[in-house]
Amino acid sequence: MERQGSVKTIRELRLALDRQAGKKIGFVPTMGALHEGHLSLVGQARQDCDVVVVSVFVNPLQFGPAEDLAEYPRLLDEDVTSARGAGADIIFAPAVEEMYPEPMVAKVRVEGLEDVLCGKYRPGHFAGVATVVVKLLNIVRPERAYFGAKDWQQLIIVRKVVKDFNLAVEIVAMPTVRDADGLAKSSRNRYLSPKEREAALVLPAGIQAAAKMIAAGERDAGRVIAAAKEVIAAQPGVKLEYFSIRGPLDLLPVDVIAGEVLVAAAVYVGRARLIDNMVIKV
Repeated sequence: MERQGSVKTIRELRLALDRQAGKKIGFVPTMGALHEGHLSLVGQARQDCDVVVVSVFVNPLQFGPAEDLAEYPRLLDEDVTSARGAGADIIFAPAVEEMYPEPMVAKVRVEGLEDVLCGKYRPGHFAGVATVVVKLLNIVRPERAYFGAKDWQQLIIVRKVVKDFNLAVEIVAMPTVRDADGLAKSSRNRYLSPKEREAALVLPAGIQAAAKMIAAGERDAGRVIAAAKEVIAAQPGVKLEYFSIRGPLDLLPVDVIAGEVLVAAAVYVGRARLIDNMVIKV
């Protein structure tokens, strides 16, 4: 199809998609400030589907009152260029008033998954994520939607919502994209000064330390977590929020490491909150 520019309204988007009837729609939801991680999702959608839609929407429902909603990078012109270059056909960039013309009193909650790990420290965050994802999936009506594994908890929650509500979409997970030094790509990496960027490398280093212990035969999750915390604590300027080993699907704490486990962590480096994870099979 002929690629289009930024679409601002739900009506305009649906009219554009109506003209593609019978074609397979791939969808990549984003909050913009696109990086190589996002673009890997767009590229996969381009390979899999006939029409690729990328949304750029900084969703206020998933930000707490003391979080960075106002400062979150908004770079729509750059995002349109990047998304088009990666293979997007339509960029859907609605205003908040278009997505939420009235206060949202109906929200999607996912019990047991949304209040642990990141959700423990960001109350209401995943209800905001799940709610906007359901709205976007209903607006775009794609056959496939693409999410990165870096936000593992988000991925698991979205899959649960799709399953429980019988939504007619396949959720495709893509691997975390990293810089050459191992730091996971994140829109919030833009907040880091060069010194902070260097300090942030302790996050993947801590996860790698845990992975090496597990590979060496350690099965006591508590000992692995304690050792990884020591690695992170040794780096000045980094504040650990959590380091945890969980079941990768139910996100329940693990005491004895067996089968597959999720090693997940979150830190603050300066004003940037960074997350990372690794799924390990033993």
